[in-house]
Amino acid sequence: MSALLRPVLLLLLLLGLSSASVCRFQIPPHDQVAQVARFIAHHCNWASMATISTHKPVVGQPFSNVFSFSDGPPGTSSGVPYMYLTRMEISVQDLEVNPEASLSMSLAQTDYCRQQGFDPQSPLCAHIILSGSVIQVNGTEADFAKKALFSRHPEMIDWPTDHDWFFAKFNITQVWVLDYFGGIKTVTPEDYFQAPPHRKY
Repeated sequence: MSALLRPVLLLLLLLGLSSASVCRFQIPPHDQVAQVARFIAHHCNWASMATISTHKPVVGQPFSNVFSFSDGPPGTSSGVPYMYLTRMEISVQDLEVNPEASLSMSLAQTDYCRQQGFDPQSPLCAHIILSGSVIQVNGTEADFAKKALFSRHPEMIDWPTDHDWFFAKFNITQVWVLDYFGGIKTVTPEDYFQAPPHRKY
């Protein structure tokens, strides 16, 4: 090997190693649709939730808002998106009239798409849309929701106590997955919850 090529090859090798070390995870293969959905739901910390507005001047129209959520502490995925809500919030007021909603989350929220050079709208920047409804939880499920949320959103612990916060879950009735070319794919809740949430590489 020539003395001129050695520095170039060394630089390429170092860049490759650096890129590999920065990437924290690799999503499951796109043909494992339910597993991809579980993977995204566990690696994202917030979602855009669309409700049907009850507020003028957009009564009856779709209304999208951002919510923090967690399906479990890091490494402990339940697949259920839990949220910490207050009835003072405008979208929660919509949900009190009609609890049906949709929840969208994308790996664009992580470093993955940026590192791969994928635009957030690209099908390769995997995202899911959940259809369902929002339900308040109590008892042992509320205890799990608290652990799930506070472990990943510690700021919540200090949110104002006079806001009457409560724990809720997104009750999934349909899962839509876009993670590759060829159109959106659907997953039943049964297949979604049966899929392993993590993949070892």
